[in-house]
Amino acid sequence: MSESREEYWGMPLNTYCMLIHLSQLTSIIIPGLGFILPIVMWTMNKDKNEEIDKHGKTTMNWLISLFIYSVVCGILVFIFIGIIGLIVLAVLNLVFAIIAAIKANDNQLWHYPLSIKFFK
Repeated sequence: MSESREEYWGMPLNTYCMLIHLSQLTSIIIPGLGFILPIVMWTMNKDKNEEIDKHGKTTMNWLISLFIYSVVCGILVFIFIGIIGLIVLAVLNLVFAIIAAIKANDNQLWHYPLSIKFFK
């Protein structure tokens, strides 16, 4: 079986990479799942395919950055600007995840703006 036809969790590679990005939005339904699910999806198959590793690292870089930005905004809630910051972060997370997922479905890697590079 060639690598382009290989499936991950029953999905083609581009679909799997797309879902790594979209999986972070599961926190909308179950808090915390949007951090755990991308980690599980990435770590389960990162050694099997370089593209999965790249998409996983990109997603994790964004999620860790988002967490840091959220903590800072949470502290700034006491001077009101933090509330605006948290709203902006929520919108950015939604938009960024959708853009990254669309790009992944087109076999492209999109790096999230404002993302700190923890994994290279």
